[in-house]
Amino acid sequence: MDFTRFEAGFRKPRAARRRVDPRASPSYSPARRNHLASLMNPRKRRRLYFAAALVIAGAGGAALVLGALKDNVLYFYSPTEVAAKHVAPGVAFRIGGLVETGSVSHGPHADVRFVVTDGRANVPVDFHGVLPDLFREGQGIVAMGSLDDAGTFKASQVLAKHDEKYMPPEVVQALKKSGRWKEGGT
Repeated sequence: MDFTRFEAGFRKPRAARRRVDPRASPSYSPARRNHLASLMNPRKRRRLYFAAALVIAGAGGAALVLGALKDNVLYFYSPTEVAAKHVAPGVAFRIGGLVETGSVSHGPHADVRFVVTDGRANVPVDFHGVLPDLFREGQGIVAMGSLDDAGTFKASQVLAKHDEKYMPPEVVQALKKSGRWKEGGT
């Protein structure tokens, strides 16, 4: 048999490789027989450590992404859901529904108070700023903000519907749940 090709860096054939018995090692003891490290060769152990590190890094990355998204998510609630879920004061969310007829009152310095309803529950809203041109009583709105300790929604932004037929999908869904939605309009 010609061994010149094995000296040049080629791997020996399977029959020519020498198999080492771990029991022939002077450090072998029966107590170590079930130990995971003694059952794997160094290459398999490195692969296992690499896979474990990869799983840990992936879990850490997923935790960071979920933590970052948690701060940017604004949940949408109808007035009924706000009352049922007992949303904590200071938690940012969106509320949608119809502006209750006769509830809009303008205060000093662009302060506006109104009530948002879905037919079952009402939530008072305070807003400081300029309302959209399409804002009026009996029309659908979506407001962004948070509840205060008294249960009043402090809106940082108010959005009104665009035209006579459009209503935000969240508001339509909330009105359908409350039984107040009429097909073809409000």
